Amino acid sequence: MKNQKFDLMTKIRLIIFVLISIALTNCKPEKREFPIDKRYWDLNDYDKVVLELNYGYKADEKLPTFDDPETRIIIEKLTDQQNFNVVLEDNELGLKHKNNVAEKFFSEWKDMNNIYDALDRKDQYLYDKEMLAVWHFGLGLQLKYFRLGNEQIKESADDPNSSVVKNNINSNVRTLIKNYLIYLDEINNEKAFTEEGKTKLAGGIDKYFSALIELYPEANYSGMKNKAELMIKKSKSDKIRSSLNNLIELIDSKKETEKK
Repeated sequence: MKNQKFDLMTKIRLIIFVLISIALTNCKPEKREFPIDKRYWDLNDYDKVVLELNYGYKADEKLPTFDDPETRIIIEKLTDQQNFNVVLEDNELGLKHKNNVAEKFFSEWKDMNNIYDALDRKDQYLYDKEMLAVWHFGLGLQLKYFRLGNEQIKESADDPNSSVVKNNINSNVRTLIKNYLIYLDEINNEKAFTEEGKTKLAGGIDKYFSALIELYPEANYSGMKNKAELMIKKSKSDKIRSSLNNLIELIDSKKETEKK
């Protein structure tokens, strides 16, 4: 009986030891591997990386940032617009293929928006520069995505100049403008940004909103102008207010050009 008890206790200890060993092994920090050596990230890379950044980090774990020399390359790669431009600007590729790729990148971008949107206890963005880099990725992507979509509408139509085609294209442009207005909503959260973040926010208005208006100069920007005027009254940042004023002047100048 004593030997049997001894064997039983030995087995119990062995099982406990194995369980503890497994638990300790699982507690070791997982080595994350990102495809940083690739020149361009494709959609498969985005699937894996966006999933990892959204769900693979603990709440108290720091995400890749521009300020961290070791992880900077990850956020730079994630927001590199050449990743989609290399496909969407390739004249050797078909229009349908490029539209399909653009649509999938747009879906990836929507998931990317959740990565860097956390606030601290003072309602300050933890990653404002990174969040805005993701935003700029999306603004640049949408210019290509909607343009390709409109080109495909024309190509697929019996009569590219028909009222139906023009209405569909105008509807897409209106949707694009509405999507851009969501970026201006961030000015409502101006207090959550660092000064560097506010500069980057203003830079996005200067670069991408100007590109939008140049691409579709005849579109209706009255809602955008009204939004900009409201945000000027609300903003305390000289840089943001200056960018909004420039945007209004650009919209007004396009109106004057149309009248002539």
